[in-house]
Amino acid sequence: MFGLDDHIAAMSNGGSVLIVLLVAALLGLRHATDPDHIAAVTALVASGREGARRRAAELGVFWGLGHALTLVVFGLPIVLFEAYLPERLQQGAETAVAALIVFLAVRLLIRWRSGFFHLHAHSHAPEDEGHRHKVRTPVGAFGIGLVHGMGGSAGVGVLLLAAIPSKPLAVASLLILAAFTAVSMTVVTTGFGATLGSAPVRRSYAVAVPAVGAMSLAFGFWYAAAVWSLTPYPF
Repeated sequence: MFGLDDHIAAMSNGGSVLIVLLVAALLGLRHATDPDHIAAVTALVASGREGARRRAAELGVFWGLGHALTLVVFGLPIVLFEAYLPERLQQGAETAVAALIVFLAVRLLIRWRSGFFHLHAHSHAPEDEGHRHKVRTPVGAFGIGLVHGMGGSAGVGVLLLAAIPSKPLAVASLLILAAFTAVSMTVVTTGFGATLGSAPVRRSYAVAVPAVGAMSLAFGFWYAAAVWSLTPYPF
C-alpha cells in the first residue's frame, strides 16, 4: 500500500494512549485490503455460493480469528522482547502465504473445470440435490487464516507497534490490531459473498470464475517471486 501503514502509524507520534489505540485499530481495519488478502478471500468465497452472504460471513469470522491468533502469537515476542523470526523463516512464512493463494486459485479453477458453477447456475431440481457441493468449512477457513497470519503486511504493523515505549500499551495495541484485522476480514469476506450471490454476477459465473481463478493464480506466483526478491512488490 505504498507506505500507507507508515502514514497511519505517524498519527500516533507523540499522541495520547487513546490516539495510539485508535491507530492500531486503523492498521487492523486497513490490513484486509492488502492484495494478498483480496486474492485469497476472492478464491475462498468463490469456491462455493450456497447462501453466499451468510456463508461468506461465517467463513470471514473464522478466517479472521485464525489470522488474529497467529498475529498475536508471533507479535507478542516482538513487542515484548524485540525477538524477531530469522530472515529465512520469515521468507518461509511468506512463501507459505503465496502457496496458499495458489492452492485456493487452483482449487477454484478445478471446480469450475469440473462443471460445478455451470450446474449451480440453474435452479436445483430434487434430483440435483445430491450433486451440491459444500462450501469450504469454517475449520478450513480458520486454518487458512492461521497460515495467512504468518506473513503479509500485518508484520509491518507489529513492527510499528513494537516501537511504542510502553510495553503494556504496545501489547494492548497489538490485541486491538488483531481484533480489528479480524473484523475487517469478516466485513470484506461478507461483501464478496454478497457480490458473488447477486443475480448479475451469478449469470456471468462462466466468465467471472475462471477470470478470478487466473488472476489469483498469477498473483500467487508473483507474490512468491517477490518474497525471494525475484520481482518488485510495491504494496
